[in-house]
Amino acid sequence: MQPISPLDSMFLRAESREHPLHVAGLQLFTPPAGAGPLFAQETYQAMRVSHDVTAAFRKHPAKTLGGITNLAWTFDDDVDLDYHVRRSGLPAPGRVRELLELTSRLHGTLLDRHRPLWEMHLIDGLKDGRFAIYTKMHHAIVDGVSALNLLQGSLSSDRDDQQIQVPWALPPRATDQPTDHVGRWVKARAAMQSMARHATSPIAVGRAALVEQQLTLPFRAPRTMLNVPIGGARRCAAQSWSLGRVKDVKNAAGVTVNDVVLAMCAGALRRYLTEQNAMPAAPLVAMVPVNLRNKNDADGGNVASAVLCNLATHLDDPDQRLATIHSSMRDNKAVLAQLPRTQAIALGMSTTLAPTLLGTLPGIGTSIAPSFNVCISNVPGVRDPLYRNGARLDGNYPMSIVTDGQALNITLATSADSLDFGLVGCRRAVPHLQRLLGHLETSLKELESAVGL
Repeated sequence: MQPISPLDSMFLRAESREHPLHVAGLQLFTPPAGAGPLFAQETYQAMRVSHDVTAAFRKHPAKTLGGITNLAWTFDDDVDLDYHVRRSGLPAPGRVRELLELTSRLHGTLLDRHRPLWEMHLIDGLKDGRFAIYTKMHHAIVDGVSALNLLQGSLSSDRDDQQIQVPWALPPRATDQPTDHVGRWVKARAAMQSMARHATSPIAVGRAALVEQQLTLPFRAPRTMLNVPIGGARRCAAQSWSLGRVKDVKNAAGVTVNDVVLAMCAGALRRYLTEQNAMPAAPLVAMVPVNLRNKNDADGGNVASAVLCNLATHLDDPDQRLATIHSSMRDNKAVLAQLPRTQAIALGMSTTLAPTLLGTLPGIGTSIAPSFNVCISNVPGVRDPLYRNGARLDGNYPMSIVTDGQALNITLATSADSLDFGLVGCRRAVPHLQRLLGHLETSLKELESAVGL
């Protein structure tokens, strides 16, 4: 057995039927020229041949003495690929709409704790000849960055490469090699002691930053229609935007790509909530994950923190909104940069995850302000086109997590020359989720106009 880190264990303990805690990716492929009608089926069959399953795709929570779970991982020697790797066909007329309906249903179901915590679904039947692959993995096994790294790592930059790799059989990096279990327990205990020993450090930094840099703190966000208890059903939406358009705004305004993305989302949310007669007077606050993973970290587990960003939705002018977002992100990241990584993770937990969990407690969730209104995550992707058996990757849409009090999640990834947005919402709490896609386009056009493009 292998110990489960405190943060990974928290993702396991917090999961329920209403709160599946897996991250996922929906990849859309165009078959190569001359591919026959059985191309997707042949690709699926070739993927299932890979029975050499790496450790991350063999583990699930073990029952320790006394039947206690979520303390250690156990590893299956024989993984049932017939269960984990599946093929589905879309009903007619085979539009992207049908693809997203199926994705929504798959994204709302729990992973089986008695098996390794992942599934992959190859989906064909799109009327334009394309096919998709939807993959989900529990957040206790991977964070968003490592999940995307695994999915992209199984693709090739060579369109003529017909060797089919799969995420569960990728050769591990040096840092993935198993170490002795005693050493793992010692390392986990040391990390917990460090977080406890420095518990006041993030508070001290936050207090100083509140005065010097106007740090955005939890429990200051307005309550909105997005900050309600949720059910277990999901609705997913996806669309791509040109990275060049976003970079043009970034260069004209002197900000970052992520600032422009946040401003796009702010404008879209402003329009959506106004449309629903639910726009608060106070500005919305976004939780923005910050990747702390470096090149020496294995692709697995959770190595991330988060900051809270003022989305300035109370401002009519998109240019002023962008400037406010830029200042908020710059100042909050400056606070995070002052801390060692262990303390940065602790600060992220204390300002985002812990308040969110506190808000779900009976009698408390409705009496306190939300820690934040929405999660917006920009996951680093790739700059060059990628292929699977010659089929070009047209879209790589992340699908993430919503929880009680946080009914909407917006995650995006770079894919060659595009930014691929994946939206996930509680099916009951966020009506007409797809309208946010149109509002994102309108918001980007407003930003382009505001900076003189």
